[in-house]
Amino acid sequence: MCLAIPGKVKQINGRQVLVEYPMEERTVLNGDEVVRIGDYVLVQMGIILKKIPETEAKKSWDAWKKLS
Repeated sequence: MCLAIPGKVKQINGRQVLVEYPMEERTVLNGDEVVRIGDYVLVQMGIILKKIPETEAKKSWDAWKKLS
């Protein structure tokens, strides 16, 4: 099983989106989601699955930090 960590949209170039994670940045593809810079998203296999609220993203980041 693969777990998705929320990321923050930093840059958008067509369907390519730069997403910032707590430890790195990655370029991913946007499927059908309407995203803007500053949105928090879940990415699976390099594709944005959905937007999530900032509060949910930060709770998830805190949980990951406690595990590592």
